[in-house]
Amino acid sequence: MDNPYKPPLARVADIPSSENNSGGGSSIVIPPGVRGWSWGAFLLTWIWAVFNRTWIGLLCLIPYIGFVFSVYLGIRGRELAWRNKRWDSLEHFNQIQRRWSIGGLIIVVGGVGFGILAAILIPAYHDYMIRANGG
Repeated sequence: MDNPYKPPLARVADIPSSENNSGGGSSIVIPPGVRGWSWGAFLLTWIWAVFNRTWIGLLCLIPYIGFVFSVYLGIRGRELAWRNKRWDSLEHFNQIQRRWSIGGLIIVVGGVGFGILAAILIPAYHDYMIRANGG
C-alpha cells in the first residue's frame, strides 16, 4: 500500500527540459533565469516592446494607463519577451535584456542630469547677459 503522506515522485515528462523553447507562445514553461524585473521594459516601454515583439507593450502609449502598463512590463517583460521572440540561447537573451536595461538607465539618468544642469545654467546665463548689458 502506498503512503498517502509521501510526496509523489516526479516523472521525467514533468521536469521541464533545458532546451531552448523561446518564441513558443503562452503555453511554454519559462526556464529558470528568465524571470525578474526589466528596467529596459519599464523605462523604454514601447521601443522595447517593438524590438522584443511584445505587442501588449504598445498600450503604454495610451494616456493615463501607460504608467500602469510600464510597471506591468517591468514585472513581466522578461517572461513576455522570452515567450514572444525566438532567442539563440538563455545567455543570449540575458545579454540582450541587460543591454536594454543599461540603455534605459543611461537615457533616464542622462536626461535627468541634463535637465538639472539646464535648470542651473540657463538662469545663470540669463543673469550674466543682464549684467553684461549694463542692466
